[in-house]
This record gives sequence, structure tokens and C-alpha cells, in this order.
Amino acid sequence: MNVPPPPGAERAGASPVLIGALAPLTPPGWVEAGRHLLAGLELAVRDVNDAGGIVGRPLALVVRDTAADPRRAAEAVDELARLGVAALAGEYHSVVARAAAARADALGLPFLCSSAVLDALTEQPTGWVARLAPAQSHGWRVYADFLLGEGHRRIAVATQPSVYWTSGTGILRDHLAPHGGTVVELDTRALTPAALCDALAGSGATALLLLVGHPEPAVPIVTAVRRDARLAGVMIGAPAGQPELAGWAQLLGEDGAAVPFLRYLPERFGPLGARVDAALREQLAGEPSFVAFEGYDTVAVLAELLRSQGADRGRIADSWPRVAVEGTRGPIRFRRTPGIGVWQWAWPPVQVADRDPADPARFRVRHRG
Repeated sequence: MNVPPPPGAERAGASPVLIGALAPLTPPGWVEAGRHLLAGLELAVRDVNDAGGIVGRPLALVVRDTAADPRRAAEAVDELARLGVAALAGEYHSVVARAAAARADALGLPFLCSSAVLDALTEQPTGWVARLAPAQSHGWRVYADFLLGEGHRRIAVATQPSVYWTSGTGILRDHLAPHGGTVVELDTRALTPAALCDALAGSGATALLLLVGHPEPAVPIVTAVRRDARLAGVMIGAPAGQPELAGWAQLLGEDGAAVPFLRYLPERFGPLGARVDAALREQLAGEPSFVAFEGYDTVAVLAELLRSQGADRGRIADSWPRVAVEGTRGPIRFRRTPGIGVWQWAWPPVQVADRDPADPARFRVRHRG
């Protein structure tokens, strides 16, 4: 799927500057997140072109669906490189973004990762990859601070096999331990929702974190816990952000309220963020998630690099540490961060939010990082 240049550009002989865009647009990818990511990317491309494009040339996206498949993402990077894209943008799933980053690094193709948070986005430090989303170790420590502030010291985590979930469990355990906190793992491969409730009731945990996929098995687990009178006092949390998107509320209704999650939005928007928020609401016919703003900011950064450096891939990658852009969520600059091998915006704003039990369509901010 390509986003075409504005009408008349081809007749005028202006060839478009191409950006490759990766997003999960079909299952088993988280399609709703992919749709929001793509909406932000597309809106920013329209804004760039309405403002004159890239030194008179239109900007265009060449979109590829990753479907949450690392191999498919790597193949898409190869294809996009052959098509002549100046840079790569996007991706939501961390394990997929890691595969894309490895291939982009090998090919010498600049990749600005929009939304994946896994710290080890690349095996080795690289100058070809930068990231807008905060590293998992940063955001999930903010979430652990929220848990401690709410008085939770014994935490249960419902888990699935994944480097992302394993990393998150380790971050929580390491951050909670100095404060007397402990983490109990409940393996959803071995436990039905009913058996998980039994294990949770006997664990002494006051909070259950969903480190699992959505909608399966997250939705059945939430439903089972909410229906179990023994667990009435247990807080359910979802640090990976599942409750923000509308599909969560549609599937769970009131049961999906009061499930705190991480999102990367400021306390209030400035003029750019407010304008983009209004445009995204119209485009999505609903409230945009933080993922849509990550998409917009990705194109804003790449457009600035393309204006100043042209479409030369090496010059773009060399300029990560020098680019400065006013994004929808604040000023964006990249730097090297200990333990992270890519150029990193350190840090985007971080919130812990949930859906209000009195009105599940409304969000409450519970904690700020």
C-alpha cells in the first residue's frame, strides 16, 4: 500500500521522496495499534506536502504490513530498500521492530522506530537506528513506582513466552525488590483463566499484571478475575497499554475499567499537539491513542532530516544526534543512553492511566513519570 503524492506532483515532474512504513495491519498483529500508527504517519505526510514537501518534492509512504511477524518484517525491509526508500518508519511490536532494525542496520538504511520499546532493539550499537518510544526499562520502572505508590508489594504477573514479556518481568522484579516487592509468575500456557484465579487467590498478591496478548488471553483473564469474589480487592494492570484502544472497551465494557496502563502523552498538548489531536480524532472517528502521535512525530523528524540532508541514507543516519524537532508531545532530540544501542529520544512523557469506572470512555491519569 502506497500513500500517493499530492495531485499534480507527477505532472509537474517532481518525483516523490519515499519513506518505507512498517505496521501490523492484519492479525495476529495488534491491528488497532497498527491502524493508529498508520493514521499518524499519513496525517504527517499530508501536512508536510501541504507545506511544500521536501524542498519542492512530495513525500510519500510505501506501507508494508508486518502482521506481527519478524520474518515478514525483515523481508519487507529488503523490499523497501530495493524500492529506494530514503528511510524506514514505524512498527509497533517490539520483536518485529527488532528484526526490522537488524535488517536495516545490515543494509545501511536509516530506521526511525516509532513505537516499540524493547531495550535491546539491536544486538550491537548502531548508528542506523533511532527510536521515539521510551525504552521499556524506563517506562516500566515508572509503572513499578506507581505500584509502590499505590501500596502494592506482592505482584502477580500472568505471562506468555516472549522476549518482551520476559524483559518486562525482569524490570519489574529488579525495581520492586529494593522496596520489599516480590513478583509471582503465573504461566498462562499451563493455567486456564479459572485455574489462574485459584493460583492468584492463594498467592497473596494484591495486583495482577497482564503480560499477555490481546484479546487472547487477556480478555478471558480479566473477565474471570472480575467475576471471582475472592479477588475483589486485586488490582488488574496492563503496562503494555492494551486498555487504551477502543477494542478493549468494546470487548470488556465495565470490566475493562480501572486497569492502569502505560501511555506516552504529555499532561497537556501545545498548539501542534492540539491541532494534530483534532485532526486524528476526525480521521479515526474516535480518540487517538499515543501510538498515533508516535506515528506523526516519526514523519516530522524524518521530514526535517530530509530537508536538511537530502535523501542520502548515510547523511540521514549521521544526523540523528543533531536533529531537533518540535513534536506533538514536546521537543524531540536524540542521544545515546547507557544500555541502549540505538539513538534514543530520552525521554518522551510517560503516564500511567486507566479508564474511569464511572465512565469507561473517559481516561484518568493516575501517575506521571
